[in-house]
Amino acid sequence: MRPILILCISLLFLSCKNEEKNEVDSTSQEIGESLKIENAHGFTISKYNGYKILTITDPWPNAEKSFKYLLVEDESKVPSTIEFDKKINIPIKRIVLTSTTHIPSLEALDETEALIGFPGLDYISSETTRALIAENKIVELGKNEAINTEILITLEPDLVIGFAIDGNNKTYNTIEKSGIPVIFNGDWTEESPMGKAEWIKFFGALFDKSEEAEEIYDDIAKNYKEAKQLAQSVDETPLVIAGSMYKDSWFVPYGNSWQAQFIKDANAAYIYKDTEGSGSKALSFESVLNDAQNADFWVAPGQFQSYEQLYETSQHYKQFKAVQKKKVFTYSNTMGATGGVLYYELAPNRPDLVLKDLISIFHPELLKDYKPTFFKPLD
Repeated sequence: MRPILILCISLLFLSCKNEEKNEVDSTSQEIGESLKIENAHGFTISKYNGYKILTITDPWPNAEKSFKYLLVEDESKVPSTIEFDKKINIPIKRIVLTSTTHIPSLEALDETEALIGFPGLDYISSETTRALIAENKIVELGKNEAINTEILITLEPDLVIGFAIDGNNKTYNTIEKSGIPVIFNGDWTEESPMGKAEWIKFFGALFDKSEEAEEIYDDIAKNYKEAKQLAQSVDETPLVIAGSMYKDSWFVPYGNSWQAQFIKDANAAYIYKDTEGSGSKALSFESVLNDAQNADFWVAPGQFQSYEQLYETSQHYKQFKAVQKKKVFTYSNTMGATGGVLYYELAPNRPDLVLKDLISIFHPELLKDYKPTFFKPLD
């Protein structure tokens, strides 16, 4: 009788274990809700009961692999069979950022207090974040190309948001070996203004504020659409040149770049609208002069802040109609307290403000008494 009793108990135990295993496996078959991503191509988010899956498909240009991050709200509801590259508990409480373009998302989500470290604090323009720096709540981590990993590790962040031009980054490898997860943010690889702005949903997932992030994005998209429609209400389409000289070449945005999209949506004609590529197109000064000498406006002329600087570099700039008519507009004059250029930080997150700036330049009659956020006339 004893062997029979033991056998029965064993079978009952195995049966219970199988039921438990089947219950876990059935959870793993749960179909997640894909969060709405309208314009960004570099990431996706799927929401499940107790967790999310954040997939970065374009961490850098021409990336051959994607990264899957498991964002855990409730550990007990995560299937044991799920595959991922990194697991991160959310909402994030302590974070290290590595690009100023990440900061506006934290501010919009009211999570600036979570920022505890950043490499190159002087580059930050935001008054809100600079106030935290002044209170020593954000630690200087050196430079992006040489982050002080010792200081970073002692801060014990929940997460580091990094960016990379390829998959070989020794600094991030060192951080991850210490047990601190690193997520790659690929907002800079997006080619459309609204695609870049949509990366606020990336941060929304990390702070468990996806609904708030979607509302913020929708407001920006609405503002952008309305501004674009306003620009299309006039018939005049001025001719525009962009970019600047560096050493022996004039670097202009390609026609499929986000900068060119702004010009188009502001109802202006960009000289090099028919070009395609990534990065910037290098041309000779003579070539640009031939193509754009009669352009009505010149926007984003590099680091030039005044006509005096322009003339000191080369008197040949005076041959351009836009220079003669004082129609050169720059974002380099709009800086934070320690010299950071606001455009680099905020423009990717607020394309609606960039578009309104350009409309006010190309079609000033449409936005009377408008105060620009980024672009101002050269001094």
